[in-house]
Amino acid sequence: MSSHYPMPQTTPRGTNRRWRDIALLVGLFSLVLLGLIGLAVATGWHETTAQIAKLGWGQLAALLGLSLANYGFRGLRWHIFARKLGLGTSLVQNLRHFLGGFAMSVTPGRVGELVRMRWLRRETGWAFERTAPLVLADRASDLAAMGVILAVALALSATGIGGALPVTVFAIVAALVVTRPRLLSWIAEVGYGLIGRWPRLFVRVRRAARSLAQFSNPALMSLAAIVGAIGWFAEGYAFHLLLVWLGADIGLAKATAIFIFATLAGGLTGAPGGVGGAEAAMVALLVLEGVPLEIGLPATAVIRVTTLWFAIIIGLLIFPIAERQSKKGQNALEKN
Repeated sequence: MSSHYPMPQTTPRGTNRRWRDIALLVGLFSLVLLGLIGLAVATGWHETTAQIAKLGWGQLAALLGLSLANYGFRGLRWHIFARKLGLGTSLVQNLRHFLGGFAMSVTPGRVGELVRMRWLRRETGWAFERTAPLVLADRASDLAAMGVILAVALALSATGIGGALPVTVFAIVAALVVTRPRLLSWIAEVGYGLIGRWPRLFVRVRRAARSLAQFSNPALMSLAAIVGAIGWFAEGYAFHLLLVWLGADIGLAKATAIFIFATLAGGLTGAPGGVGGAEAAMVALLVLEGVPLEIGLPATAVIRVTTLWFAIIIGLLIFPIAERQSKKGQNALEKN
């Protein structure tokens, strides 16, 4: 079986699929927004809007700045991984790929973010199997960072969060599995033995697992976890600041735990961007902490707009640039 498989090219059908995914997420966001508005009306519309009116432009800018810090640190981690893999791409290239991929967060399970590998194939000539470890290591590092932050935040909180321990354990275990080449290869073999279908997929997983050996260095993964943790903590701190500004200071540790847990819980639903699940978890946990709905609802809406939706907007702005530059890189490779 050949070791090279063609990556999907940009076609009208592919473009239509991307806009379909965007329309799907907008529809989901509209449903969630309508649900939040319905709750706000039921609990006191004027009280909810009064809470939002407390926020000034400077405070909103601070929230967006902390989100940018998250994207920047995680983009730096992507660059570190790309250099370790030996891609030879520049920091500007890697940041363009990483941020442009946010546009595809609209796809279920964020699988559309694999478009980064298409850009890499065009610009470097590297096949899917050679760049797949980069994506796996990045996801694993995210899970590890969020799992560690959640564990520390829970340890520092006066009270726990129901269901947080299993989610924390799952995040850390999943990160360990993905960064253990032999274990991942064994899982692929067992998986194919049980299912007996999609042989090409399992072959790709096994080849990617062998390439993961480059990322099994403890020093590298520790650095990646620290960089990722700083990024995710920035958004957790933003949520804490937002609650303080709205008059519901539940403490930094608790606010960070709620934000990280809700983000992970939303991701586990498989919904595009975790829309629906993350918001529901966040509102419910805030209410359990004694935060009134007229504060919990706007806090949830604002933090999701300044984190998830801000990332998607950045991605949509950079996506066409990344497409254009990758085609230029492909043309340059073909000429050589």
